[in-house]
Amino acid sequence: MAVKIRLRRMGQKKAPFYRIIVADSRSPRDGRFIEEIGTYDPTTDPSTFKINEELAKKWLANGAQPTEVVGKLFKLAGIEK
Repeated sequence: MAVKIRLRRMGQKKAPFYRIIVADSRSPRDGRFIEEIGTYDPTTDPSTFKINEELAKKWLANGAQPTEVVGKLFKLAGIEK
C-alpha cells in the first residue's frame, strides 16, 4: 500500500482550508484517510499552518511520501526526512 501525506480540502466555496492528512494513494482527495497530522490555511496573510512534528516524522520514517505542496510546508516547518 502506497501511503501519501497530502492536503484534504475543507471550507466553503472560495474560502479553502486544508487539513494535512496521511492517506492511501488510491483514496479520493476528500475521502478516507489514516491520520490527520496538521492544518494549512492559505487565505490568511501570511498563510498559516500547524503540523504535529512527531507524527510527521513518524510517517516519513515509515515510508510515506509527501506531495509537492506538503513537502514545501515541511521544509518551512523544518521537518526533514
